[in-house]
Amino acid sequence: MSRSRCQRVSCPGDSSPDSRESLPDRRRCASCGVSRLERSSIAAGRKRAARVTSLRGRALAVAAAGALLSTQAPAADSLGEAVRDSTWLLDWRLRQETVEQGGFANDANAVTSRLRAGLETAPLGATRMLVEAVGVADIRDDYNSTTNGNTAYPVVADPGDLVAINRFAFINESLRNTTWTIGRQRNIHDNARFVGNVGWRQNEQTYDAVRMQYAGSSIEAELTYAAQVNRIFGPDSPAGRWSGDVVMAQLAHAFSAGKLTGFQYSLDIDEAPALSTRTAGLRFAGSTAVADLDLTYLVGIARQADAGANPASFSETYYVAEGGVGLARLEAEIGYELLGGNGTSAVTTPLATLHAFQGWADRFLATPARGLADGYAKLGYGFGAAGPFTRLDLTAVYHAFSTDAGSADLGNETDLSLVARTERLALTLKYASFDGDAPLADADKAWLSLEYSW
Repeated sequence: MSRSRCQRVSCPGDSSPDSRESLPDRRRCASCGVSRLERSSIAAGRKRAARVTSLRGRALAVAAAGALLSTQAPAADSLGEAVRDSTWLLDWRLRQETVEQGGFANDANAVTSRLRAGLETAPLGATRMLVEAVGVADIRDDYNSTTNGNTAYPVVADPGDLVAINRFAFINESLRNTTWTIGRQRNIHDNARFVGNVGWRQNEQTYDAVRMQYAGSSIEAELTYAAQVNRIFGPDSPAGRWSGDVVMAQLAHAFSAGKLTGFQYSLDIDEAPALSTRTAGLRFAGSTAVADLDLTYLVGIARQADAGANPASFSETYYVAEGGVGLARLEAEIGYELLGGNGTSAVTTPLATLHAFQGWADRFLATPARGLADGYAKLGYGFGAAGPFTRLDLTAVYHAFSTDAGSADLGNETDLSLVARTERLALTLKYASFDGDAPLADADKAWLSLEYSW
């Protein structure tokens, strides 16, 4: 039973079998951006539809339409009834993020507001429609969003003045235990180490894709083809969209001791050929109880090689080992993660929710060419109800970083967070301090956010 790597003692977005969290279904995680209700929808394949304009995109649309028509059951209700009985989606997040980073004369101070609103219709036959818009406004823009031109400040990758379609999809469940999702959708695999939505940022990452999910009694399978990745920087950024051929596959089997998952990710990215790779691996996560202790464990290994138009030729190893113990309200965990590198090329995970790994200061969003080793320890305490809050959680994490090739020290980081919740509100105070070894600059980041979900 692996802990969610969104770094929250209680992540309501992780309702997977290997999660220890049990919170109201509609509460969202401030890091991964997903509620338990939505994660259940994800497990059932509830996603969105996208605009497709390229030749590759038109081929995707034809395949999607064929899949939908071949599985659609006779309509049981009218379209008006389906819309009238819709589930409404609404969440709002106000956040201040400050960054003090070596090499910059100015400190960043970003105050941004994010609103997502939409609906998911009731089933019409066996098909639902989900549509959701997102808007991000910069109330204070003393930061480099990567598109606002404020390059004298450190980067805070939240675009201002953004209005866009976040999700737009058709979800069909005509076949037993099978869900087709066609369109613009959120996609999170396991702990988001290889595929995620980057929900910590104000504009999440989504995929224009066709997705098939099968969920049996002990077997789960998923196959996704994405023609476009809509990235956190927004459509106005040159790096805001990636097109290409992205194939993501998973096959999992649940055992009494945990869940074994095999995966393969094939990325052929037109705008970033150096990130075109093929990754295949295994992951096992589980838990067991010993007396009053809750023991958790995670092991994973993968091999990544160049693919598509990648100019490099390489093959490197990824692995992770993690163990934790829980006693009443106290949780402790230690782990080690390695992204192999040879000095020229290294394991990369460009579709991951990277903020959840290698420290919250985000100093290793790109893997160093010599690879990256991360030894970490985590301590969490849940205070339960306190004052007006139904739950209060404290988390502390320490990381020690070095390279794979040569084992050179890269620095260390200390992360702290305090999260207070009510039924619909989450108040988060979070801090990260990275002490880098040359040539990496030190960085200190702090966040204060208020989030409402309905």
